[in-house]
Amino acid sequence: MKEPLEFNHKKQCGLWLISISIVLIISVFFGGDFLVNPFVFLIGYYVSFFSINVNKKVRAKLSQGSISKKQIKIIYFSIAALFILMFCAAGPFIPGWHWRQIWLGVLMATAVHFFLWFFIHGWSMVMLGAVCIVIAAVGYIFTSVPIWVICTCDAAAKLICGIYLLFIAKPSKLVPKSTK
Repeated sequence: MKEPLEFNHKKQCGLWLISISIVLIISVFFGGDFLVNPFVFLIGYYVSFFSINVNKKVRAKLSQGSISKKQIKIIYFSIAALFILMFCAAGPFIPGWHWRQIWLGVLMATAVHFFLWFFIHGWSMVMLGAVCIVIAAVGYIFTSVPIWVICTCDAAAKLICGIYLLFIAKPSKLVPKSTK
């Protein structure tokens, strides 16, 4: 990486994280036998995705500069990595409908994939990923903690990070150190 990375889309990411945290909480509320309602979650996820990330007007309004072609490639790579990680972490539990393990796998996969978003939005994604990994790990380790508590903590972490990115964070750059 020789060229500086510009993190100009923090506001869009913030709105996305706020939206997803709300979707997760609503999905938990309507969880029922699924613990987290997958239908509510998927509908909310895709409505949020297309309303925020695909909508050119919203992107233009929230953008504070350009994004490089390398960063766009990383976006696509990280989305693919997310689904591969979810398949690996949650997939084995789908045949038995072990909903707790499925949702913990989804949360863990999402947390790990945030590290790739460092190249798009900066250090806040590393912090969010680390916090979300700890939250998911608590769910794996302490089986007596209800999944709704784990999901609520995960949603709270995303909400706090989203508020920070949308209202407080400024565009920034990462300039690689010269190696001479």
